[in-house]
Amino acid sequence: MKRLFSILAISGIMAFGTVNATTIANTTTTATVVSAAQDDTAAPAEELGFHQELKKRFIEGGPGFMGIVLLCLILGLAIAIERIIFLNLSTSNTKKLTQDVEDALKSGGVDAAKEVCRNTKGPVASIYYQGLDRTDEGLDAVEKAVVAYGGVQMGQLEKNVSWISLFISLAPMLGFMGTVIGMIQAFDKIEAAGDMQPSLVAGGIKVALLTTVFGLVVAIILQIFYNYIIAKIDSIVNDMEDASITLMDLLIRQKK
Repeated sequence: MKRLFSILAISGIMAFGTVNATTIANTTTTATVVSAAQDDTAAPAEELGFHQELKKRFIEGGPGFMGIVLLCLILGLAIAIERIIFLNLSTSNTKKLTQDVEDALKSGGVDAAKEVCRNTKGPVASIYYQGLDRTDEGLDAVEKAVVAYGGVQMGQLEKNVSWISLFISLAPMLGFMGTVIGMIQAFDKIEAAGDMQPSLVAGGIKVALLTTVFGLVVAIILQIFYNYIIAKIDSIVNDMEDASITLMDLLIRQKK
């Protein structure tokens, strides 16, 4: 549900920006033609801002490959935002949880410690609960349960992260493909015209290179999110491993 909301939100923003860019481009073109017809000595059009220039270049790149690259950005950002939200919700104060579990074990036993874990969110609390739930079967069973459930929690943390890596690789590749196809079309125009005219080739080459630029921009944006997510996962996994060792120590002292 969170991923769907993210996709819809980002799609709406991108669609709104594209519509505005199309309107701006059409308005600018019409104003330029009218001004040129009325006065050949008219002053040049006002320079566009960075945001408007970016949208203008996106439209010039063509709806084909540029649309696919944009789709990679939308899907990649949607997954990245969903993962960031999930990982932030999975982060907990491990030291406080460990202290609460230790106090509960001393005062109320295993049942009290399980109640503390049940009322705490996060993978560390879930691992604690699974281990405490098997204390009657011995420490070996507790250790196996902690290791097995730790692997399950790690899989949930890494869910769909590989898709972000795919979009990081796919976006520049699609951009390069658009560039190659644009160059081929430019040379086809030269062959059809039978003459090497710069004005005939420049437009096609510019459009071709725009796809590469946007593909690289998308890859850079997604790479930043990807590295943050990987660092967050590593931090949570380290907390899980430390907490598992601490739980075993607590149970050993409890047995003694």
